[in-house]
Amino acid sequence: MSHVLSLLVEDKPGLLTRVAGLFARRGFNIESLAVGTTEIEGLSRITVVVDVEDLPLEQVTKQLNKLINVIKIVELDPAQSVTREHMLIKVRTDASTRSQILEAVDLFRAHVVDVSPDALVIEVTGDSGKVQALLRVLEPYGIKEIARSGLLAIGRGSKSITERVFKN
Repeated sequence: MSHVLSLLVEDKPGLLTRVAGLFARRGFNIESLAVGTTEIEGLSRITVVVDVEDLPLEQVTKQLNKLINVIKIVELDPAQSVTREHMLIKVRTDASTRSQILEAVDLFRAHVVDVSPDALVIEVTGDSGKVQALLRVLEPYGIKEIARSGLLAIGRGSKSITERVFKN
């Protein structure tokens, strides 16, 4: 079963390595990892999707909390959060397939961001299901390359992960 964790951390060199190492030492498989700055200077958010089939997630969250630069950890409930993924897909095309691919791009509200005689680069943003569905539609045309972000997630409503940590 996959869980989405949102970690508020100090932006310090080596912290991401320590966080990823902690998951690896415990035998957890990281399915997705995204890191970026937050609205507070000096703090970053790490969004981790981790597969914890048979192992208790509580074990790893307790270990994460022991890391000095980890400020807060929140497990995001899928029903109470917004999740998005971003992907660039380079797909093979020619005169006979271009219109079909463009139709699929429109259907998924994706965008063509680069055109060459034998390939299109398509940008799509959405939940993981949408991104996977577009990939399945484009596969028969020949996918040449994929660049995919990790899952980004944020809780719904007015609450913030930084709310009780720092006064906004």
